[in-house]
Formats: sequence, structure tokens, C-alpha cells
Amino acid sequence: MFRIVLCLLLVTAAGCGYTTGSLLPGKYKKITILPFRNKISNFNVDSSTIYVPGLETQVTTAIIDRFLFDGNLRVVKPQEADLILSGALTGIAQDELRQDVNQNVQEYRIRIIVAMTLKDAATGKVLWREPSFTGESTYFLTGPQAQSQSSAISTALTDLATRAVERTVENW
Repeated sequence: MFRIVLCLLLVTAAGCGYTTGSLLPGKYKKITILPFRNKISNFNVDSSTIYVPGLETQVTTAIIDRFLFDGNLRVVKPQEADLILSGALTGIAQDELRQDVNQNVQEYRIRIIVAMTLKDAATGKVLWREPSFTGESTYFLTGPQAQSQSSAISTALTDLATRAVERTVENW
């Protein structure tokens, strides 16, 4: 009997250490996400850069929605916040990934690039800054996995928002 209890105790104590809780310091419970600014030039000559009107608003909304879904921080007005997340849309790029034998593009990668800063609302201290934070998605133009560019952008926004929340909640 003693051996069984000892074995159970050792198995319990030797757990993997995984937790579903936040790694945030206890003093941070509320966050505000300021509207993202658009710093993409409409006159960029780079052929891989595309322009999507209102994308900065979609970035802001996606990040707010992801924080609401995550639940570790409550999204509030700026005057009530413990943390302030601000940022700017700096790029959206589309890269060719795959071509057929006739050099027709079969698959693209969409990347949404933002610069983000997280500050302590009380002190103004920068907790982290990411100058080239990216969310991405790939999509096919034909075949059973074919997808529209706007659908791929939506998937890239979800990826960006998920990474932003993870960076805020888990990297302490």
C-alpha cells in the first residue's frame, strides 16, 4: 500500500509543468488596445506589397476580439487600463510560394506586419516593443484548398492577433 501511494505521489510530483494560466504579473488585469495607425504608403513600388483599405481597423478589431476570447486580461477604456497596447500597420506582403510548369502562381503567402508596443499604464514604462510583428497565412488559387485573397487575409489577421495575445500574456 505504501509503495502505491509513493508511486502516485512521485507521478504527480513529476508532472510536465504545463499550465493553462497566465504568466502575467498579478498587478496586470486590464488592457486597452489603442487604434492601430496605417503607415503603409500607397505609392510603394515593391511588387510584393499590396494595399487593403481599412486593414489597420481590422488589425485593431482582431486583436481586441482575441483578448476577449483569451480572457486573461479584460479589455477596457484607456483611463481604466493597467496595460496599453499600441501599434501601427507597417506592411502587408504577398509572396509567391509555388508555380506550375507554365510559371502560373499556384500558392501565395500573405504576411501582415505591424509594429507594437506594450506599456505599463501607470508608469509609462515600455514592457516590450516589437518593430516587425507578423501574422501570416498561405493560400492556393486552384484545387480543393483554393481560397480567396480576402479569406487568407482574414486568416493572417487571426494569426497576428493570436500571436499578439500570446506575446502579452505568456512572455514574462
